[in-house]
Amino acid sequence: MSNPVPPRNVPNELLLYCRPGFEADLAAEVMEKAEHSGFAGSPYCQQDAGHVRFVMPPGEPANALHRALPLAALVFARQSLVALPPLQLDRSDRLSAIIEQVRDSGWSAESVWQETPDTNEAKALAGLIKSLKRPLEGQLRKAGVLRRKAGGRRLHLLWSDGDRVQLGMSFPGNRSEQLGGIRRLRSPSRAPSRSTLKLEEAWHEFVPAAQWAARLSDGMQAADLGAAPGGWTWQLVQRGMQVFAIDNGPMNADLMATGLVEHLREDGFVWTPPARLDWLVCDIVDKPSRVISMVERWLIHRWCREAVFNLKLPMKQRWQTVSDGLARLSASLERAGVKAELSCRHLYHDREEVTVHVRLID
Repeated sequence: MSNPVPPRNVPNELLLYCRPGFEADLAAEVMEKAEHSGFAGSPYCQQDAGHVRFVMPPGEPANALHRALPLAALVFARQSLVALPPLQLDRSDRLSAIIEQVRDSGWSAESVWQETPDTNEAKALAGLIKSLKRPLEGQLRKAGVLRRKAGGRRLHLLWSDGDRVQLGMSFPGNRSEQLGGIRRLRSPSRAPSRSTLKLEEAWHEFVPAAQWAARLSDGMQAADLGAAPGGWTWQLVQRGMQVFAIDNGPMNADLMATGLVEHLREDGFVWTPPARLDWLVCDIVDKPSRVISMVERWLIHRWCREAVFNLKLPMKQRWQTVSDGLARLSASLERAGVKAELSCRHLYHDREEVTVHVRLID
């Protein structure tokens, strides 16, 4: 039996999407984590491009690195793909080069997504993407790339310009299932502020849908530190929770009329709950180190079972700030003998902050 012919195009890159302006932070994060996992490579990015390429040595597939750095463990990445080198296309015949590259890679997929970075310039390519959809999928099927059974793999085309595209592959269990890695939520008209979407997205990110009924249920008790006017409290009340809203500012009148909110005009950094609560949530604007100190106090004393809180980031060295803060929190819990699951993500509805989730393991 003859040996199979190896593919001519080896996918030796990771292609990672992010919020525009955070490319350097994502590049620093991936570089540090790749080195820690024993992988060589170099990140490439441009300011406000909305994505980062991590290029490994020639001929070395990026699949092992992709598995070593799962998307859920990356802070600043919205999507993570194993990728081929970018293509510069002939605008009179965009598809031929695409079909040739993906066919030479030996890839196959069950579906194809065409995407753009989250920039106004790239969004203008929507018309081009729509016009290419049918002929692209037809040629991919003809080439044997797009087929019914291919292990759930998905082919991604990231268009950064009308003549520039990069092809990537995603795999079930290690990717975002949202187009562009963006979970768009509708802002509730009755919520006191748009910040309410931060907590809703955090729950989607950190709490599996099948566990919402058990972990976000009617009759639970929660505290919202820095609650006014009540954007995060509104989410808690919608789940039927009783809420201690801690803030010196005024709370939304409709929220107070529910009878589920007790508003205490106290300092969220020093307030102590009367008993163990199910949830602590906090979106206070303050230094990350001060917020972490407050959360450490809650978790070490086991005053809550789960916590979601935001860390406001500086303009520079944002990855270092996040890395140092998470390491400090993890070390403090370990010293105190508190077992916990800790996750951190830069969510779509976040801006200059990241969202941290901690769940105590009783």
